[in-house]
Parts: sequence; C-alpha cells; structure tokens
Amino acid sequence: MFTVINNEEHSLYCNSYLRVVTIYSQIIHKKEEGGKLLAILIDPDKFELDSAFAKAYLKKIPTATTHIFIGGSTDPARKTATVVQLLKAETALPIILFPGNYNQVTPDADAILFLSLLSGDNAEFLIGQQTKAARAVQQSELEVIPTGYLLIDGGSITAVQRVSQTSPMSQDDKERIVDTALAGQYLGKKCIYLEAGSGAKKAVQPSIIKAVCDTLTIPVIVGGGIRNSTQMELAHEAGATMVVIGTAFEENSWNDC
Repeated sequence: MFTVINNEEHSLYCNSYLRVVTIYSQIIHKKEEGGKLLAILIDPDKFELDSAFAKAYLKKIPTATTHIFIGGSTDPARKTATVVQLLKAETALPIILFPGNYNQVTPDADAILFLSLLSGDNAEFLIGQQTKAARAVQQSELEVIPTGYLLIDGGSITAVQRVSQTSPMSQDDKERIVDTALAGQYLGKKCIYLEAGSGAKKAVQPSIIKAVCDTLTIPVIVGGGIRNSTQMELAHEAGATMVVIGTAFEENSWNDC
C-alpha cells in the first residue's frame, strides 16, 4: 500500500532532505577529503541582543570559519532564539544549535547537534533532556545530527560539569575515551564531540584525538581550551574534522600564531 502525501508535506520533506545534504553531507565530505572545518561557539547568555553587536562580532571571527554554533550550559534569559535571528540576518554561515538543555531548541536555526552525554552516568543528560526536546525538534524543520558528547578533563571545573553533575573523563585514560566514542558510533551517532569544557585550561590532547579518529569512521568534533591557531592546527592534524572555539573570542584572547 502506498501512502499519498500532499504538496505541503512533500515540500517539508524536500526542504529537510536538502538541509541534510547541505550541512551533514558537507561535514562528511570534508572528513573524506581531509578538509578542515572551524565552528565558532556563541553562548547566548553572553551575547548582546543588538544587531550592531552581531555585525561587530561576525567581523572579528576568522575568515576560515565554516559554521556557527549557538548554545551554552544555561540560558536563563531564554535568549537563544533572538541570538539566532540576529545572526541569521547578518551571515550566510550555517547556524547549528549546541543546546545545554531542551529550552534552547529554536526552529530558527539550520540544524541541531542532538547531544547525548556519553561520558557521565546522569540519565537526565543521556536521554532525559532529549525526551523533553523531542517534540519541539520534530515540529521544526531543523536538520538533526545525533551526536555523542564526551566531556574530557580540561584541568578546571567547567559549567558542563556543574550542570550535568558528572565527572569528566581523565586524559590519562585514552582507552576508555576511545571505547566510549566507539560505543557512541555503534549507538548510531553521526558525530562524536570531544569537549574539554568552556574555558578549559588545557585542550584535548592530540594523541587522544588521533586515537579516536583512527578508530571511528564518523566525524570527530573537538572543542574546549583551544586558544590559538597552533592548537587548532594540532587538533586538525590529529584527525578532527571540525574544531570549535568560543571562550577565546568571548574574552578577546584568541592568539593567531
């Protein structure tokens, strides 16, 4: 039996399909060709709700920037949607949600990293928040990119650690990190995100990135503690498909070595 869909449903299907091709396929393509992607992470709670501020912010990001991530561990003022709208008016770069909780889901973005915290033992961030967000995501036209999220010890207590009430994985336990990332791939995740945490004192070690990338077949995203172009290049050379920087721009401390 065939299911008949109306023109509106067909249009929604086509739009969703095209977005998948545009964003996730681009990431896959870059991985296959050994390319380098760079995402700038913007915390909506620290972003001024002003078009002039948005323009000025976008002018200072590296020309190599390929994506913009929007999200933070908390967003008490519910600013995410407004920040996305301000940025969409000023840039053609893909805007991807990187939500710390279900309240940060907005249909105005292009895609969402549908995160599961695989490194901890708190079910709320493994499946609880995702359950709360599911209907809002379904009702949007967001491209959904299921992503396994691993919090790695960056030498300081991060907001993610406090909010999730989980401990980061030790960088001395490379095998456990690799095994957890591999489990994420087998669970159907389309990306693995190795995160040292916002404002981390040290980034994820290149040797860990390489071990994960050599084991997995899906793209690996790396963020946290990356404050200069040398660290960014080391992460890329170790195999990361995408590197994410954020705090360095918030604090105007990015060092383009």
